[in-house]
Amino acid sequence: MQHDEIKAQIIEKIFDIYDPEIPVNLYDLGLIYSIDCKDESDCLKCIVTMTLTSATCPVSEVLLNQIYDIGSLIDSSGKTKVVPNLVFNPPWSNDMMSDDAKLILGMM
Repeated sequence: MQHDEIKAQIIEKIFDIYDPEIPVNLYDLGLIYSIDCKDESDCLKCIVTMTLTSATCPVSEVLLNQIYDIGSLIDSSGKTKVVPNLVFNPPWSNDMMSDDAKLILGMM
């Protein structure tokens, strides 16, 4: 599969991951900054650079594990690895949310 196809599948799975305190998925919240895939000797490694709404997010480990799990959800052979890269710069703000997220949260 092409890298763009894999990225699209990763994004599709991220749409299923919700912050438990906010009824919006991580992608629409603007927590995903980039997805970069590169071929390695034994697999395709996709790094999801992302942030959290707060550095002290109590469910950060759960959310990061859900990102890791995407690899096995889209490729049962284990040849696609999805790895979160948690960053806090630039800091998240509600300006990063999609219009859909803002509408759901009553901000539009």
